Amino acid sequence: MEIEIGRGRKGRQTYGFDDVALVPGGTTYDPEDVDLSCDLAGIRLGIPVLASAMDAVVDPRSAAALSELGGLAVLHLQGLCCRYQDPAPALERIVSAPTDQAVGVLQEVYREPVKDDLLLQRIEEMRKLGAKVAVSPTPAFSEHAAEVIGPGKIDVLVVASTVTTARHISSRYQPPDFAALSKRVQAPVIVGNCVSYQGALDLMRAGADGVLVGVGPGAACTTRRVLGIGVPQVTAAVDCAAARDDYHKESGRRVAVILDGGMRVGGDVAKAFAAGADAIMIGSPLAMAEEAPGRGYHWGMATPDPGLPRGTRVHVGIAGPMKEILFGPARKDDGTMNLMGALRLAMACCGARTIAEMHEAEIVVAPALPTEGKAQQRAQGVGGTR
Repeated sequence: MEIEIGRGRKGRQTYGFDDVALVPGGTTYDPEDVDLSCDLAGIRLGIPVLASAMDAVVDPRSAAALSELGGLAVLHLQGLCCRYQDPAPALERIVSAPTDQAVGVLQEVYREPVKDDLLLQRIEEMRKLGAKVAVSPTPAFSEHAAEVIGPGKIDVLVVASTVTTARHISSRYQPPDFAALSKRVQAPVIVGNCVSYQGALDLMRAGADGVLVGVGPGAACTTRRVLGIGVPQVTAAVDCAAARDDYHKESGRRVAVILDGGMRVGGDVAKAFAAGADAIMIGSPLAMAEEAPGRGYHWGMATPDPGLPRGTRVHVGIAGPMKEILFGPARKDDGTMNLMGALRLAMACCGARTIAEMHEAEIVVAPALPTEGKAQQRAQGVGGTR
């Protein structure tokens, strides 16, 4: 529905997680009978969770931990692990920097160039630790990265930037051919990020095996403020899921929709799947894990940009082991732990036994839902009220 913005100009009404609620189904299920597994570009995952390709979230060790729990971690090929043989001193500088100096320190630390031998070394380390290997270059770096990696060494290539389109025009480099990249590394290619029906459909038609959906919703991202672009995640998910369904009818090929960013608590995760996501990519919730390299801090991929940073460093704290964040038991009452337990129970209440069935859950516009009847929680600062 379009509403009038001003004389002669209208815009669509869009919705984020706090604007909507899920309606319990007429049939409910035992949560233990709910199946959280998903198929992601031909790879079977025990849980529909990807860890964001951010240096505070993923290194070979944390990738192995998430893989063991059934998820998939994505290593940033232009991150610290591929710039420094030992990233620990660089990480120490970042997490210990005063708040007013953090961006400057990040920019300085990331001036060290990416090294091809470290790129291959980190992939080998992930393999030796038993992790599924997913790695992420930016579009401009993707051709070189694919050439260095070669065939058969990774499970998934994730080509991602703030916004990626199938019709990018550049005088500096040739935009990547996603089908050719897939053939070169002999692995599926996930592409992002997008937020619109047409943007997602174009990427699917261009050969993407999965699309990342989300521009600016992450806890450490400032893109929406700095650039003024983005679409709230529920609307973005619904639109891109519609593109997926239409493309499946058109081609017979089903492309995964992965909602990337903005999910902080279990309710957000449940709403993501009701809006049509096949899987989610999360950063800050996993940056809170003991296994995360950021040691209780989190920063966005674009924070160190030398010209126009589009992120910041945030303190998220350490909540506990990754297993407790995903599967509990929860030590907090704010919904930030046992995310998969929350998803399982929400699906059971909505009458969904699988992720695909959760796509059919009823959604209502309910901006009062987070605050209705919660005056005491807000006054006392408990329950994660916001």
